[in-house]
Amino acid sequence: MAHLDELRRRIARLAAGSPRPVWIEGMTVFSSPRVTEPLGTLSEPVFALVAQGARRSVLADRIFDYHAGQYLVVTVDLPLTSQITQATRTEPFLSFGLPLEPALVAQLLLESGPTVARRHDGPGIGIGDADDKLLDPVVRLLRLLDEPRDVPVLAPGLRREIHWRLLNGPQGALIRQLGLDNSQCAHVARAIGWIENHYDRVLRIDELAKHVGMSVASLNRHFRAVTGMSPLQYQKQLRLQKARIQLIAAPHDVAAVGYAVGYRNPSQFSREYRRMFGSPPGQDAVRLQSVATVQD
Repeated sequence: MAHLDELRRRIARLAAGSPRPVWIEGMTVFSSPRVTEPLGTLSEPVFALVAQGARRSVLADRIFDYHAGQYLVVTVDLPLTSQITQATRTEPFLSFGLPLEPALVAQLLLESGPTVARRHDGPGIGIGDADDKLLDPVVRLLRLLDEPRDVPVLAPGLRREIHWRLLNGPQGALIRQLGLDNSQCAHVARAIGWIENHYDRVLRIDELAKHVGMSVASLNRHFRAVTGMSPLQYQKQLRLQKARIQLIAAPHDVAAVGYAVGYRNPSQFSREYRRMFGSPPGQDAVRLQSVATVQD
């Protein structure tokens, strides 16, 4: 509990914009005094720890709720819909984030030697409880910001320790997949990378399977296991989430935004957008703009 209390204090201070001479690459802290709307995002491999409040992330039809003292790990790029579900002005939502590094996981696996590893056949996302062994290096990493000269020397070791604790924690089997080049997760990650770079084009599964060196049946099976959806469903979610972001800035240019993300049929774009987000594109964008204005 002492570690979690200190983590809250340090995140609150940093998120409030207290003067700091340095920052640690990739590290994020976040604070919100209110619950938020569900918003889509493409999450890269990350370790996200909640220090106060609660958050919900949704992948396809799977819901992941996590609260203070718990963390979310994502090992491949996933289109998530996330929202803060518990936060007040007196007890704001507070979180810490750090990118997960496949090369570092691979190095740790090599150095730790052969082990009897638990098999992971589920999605590339999971929740775990943060014990003191994990919270300790996270807190020590944040303390480095008070001693700028220590950061380049000590931060790499603390990042390594955090990865090691995760690798030996409740989501260790999932984290392990991140460091194995021939793992199910690695093959799917390559397929996801291709889709992300060509999301606005027609997706041909046979070409994608050939690109990643898998059969169509194997690609579909592994892709669904890791992401909870087919490659075509993944592409659709990615397109619609990118469209939603663009529409917030241009709510009255629906047809152009739909075309930009790969839809050649405006009716299909509006229909699929409404099915995913609950209202037509222009109406949804105007509503999100008004919510943002009220919150500001």
